[in-house]
Amino acid sequence: MKYLGKNDRLTSKERVLKVFNFEIPDRVPINYSANPQIDLKLKQFFGLRPDAHEDLLRVLGVDFRTVNAPYVGPPLHPQVEGRRVDPQWGIRTRWIEHGSGGYWDYCDFPLKDADEEMIANWPMPSPEDYDYSIVYDVCKKYEDYAISVGGAGLGDIINSNGMLRGMEQVLVDLITDNPAGLLLIDRKLEIQLEVTRRTIEAAKGKIDFMWVGEDLGTQIGPLIGMDLFRKHILPRHQKLFELAKAYELPIMIHTCGSSSWAYEDFIKAGVRAVDTLQPEAKDMHPAYLKKRFGGRLVFHGCISTAGPVAFGTREDVIKNVRETLEIMMPGSGYCLAPTHALQDNSPVENVVAMYEAAHYYGQYR
Repeated sequence: MKYLGKNDRLTSKERVLKVFNFEIPDRVPINYSANPQIDLKLKQFFGLRPDAHEDLLRVLGVDFRTVNAPYVGPPLHPQVEGRRVDPQWGIRTRWIEHGSGGYWDYCDFPLKDADEEMIANWPMPSPEDYDYSIVYDVCKKYEDYAISVGGAGLGDIINSNGMLRGMEQVLVDLITDNPAGLLLIDRKLEIQLEVTRRTIEAAKGKIDFMWVGEDLGTQIGPLIGMDLFRKHILPRHQKLFELAKAYELPIMIHTCGSSSWAYEDFIKAGVRAVDTLQPEAKDMHPAYLKKRFGGRLVFHGCISTAGPVAFGTREDVIKNVRETLEIMMPGSGYCLAPTHALQDNSPVENVVAMYEAAHYYGQYR
């Protein structure tokens, strides 16, 4: 089993923290996220068991790990025939097949027409119902890696509440100040805040940064206007930002689509890093981001899952990785990762080429 990062000189934690401080590391930090089918194919390629997730991360030379307290409370929402129902929040999905595999698609939207009373009574988890006792041990196990708390769904308002209410209705809620929709947003956020706070406490100083999220763009422009962003989104994010600052944790925010229009506000709010960075979207090309925000934001992403990794040759992938690194590496401040998650239609050979090229061309010589 070949380890792609065999020439590393720093620990993953040291490497990521240097980049988060705009210092030059030994190589660019690397991250990984993938849909189940391509993930399984990669494990088969490297001769790993289907459940050997940690082994795959080590083979690829991934520098990041995440810790979150697992939910151990009772199921709050009953299962529905033909659906998969999340026991904590009641989000419903259905399995959709496609040519390369399949995915769980959000459906039904049980709170789409809900009023304040229904949302106030909608079962939600208690912060008491999470197992914080495992957090320290997980952090200790991965102490040589950069450990985040949260993820792309932490604090996410439009997308995650759209899973229950429908995206269109959430946007209407924000525009019209709908009390029912805002109550859903705030109930969920307050629970997330407390669970995250308790998780950070349980880690006893071993978490390296907080990862939050908000999808803010389409491929061609902003999803919402700046006024609406500053009225309803940023003030709610600020609660998470303040929590991170209280524990001296850098903040990384996941923002899909054309999102750079919000980055100046994120910088003012103390955000250190931005994630996803879909290069096809308006004002999201690596050269644009580096020129406008280099030295002020750390970039995490940029390798498109809708580009050469999915549709090109192995040589195309290597060229794409090399060119991205040539733009992003100078002055530090870049972590190579796929834009969101690698998709099932990506050839295994292309994904392997992506990580091999990252290790080869990502060295600071």
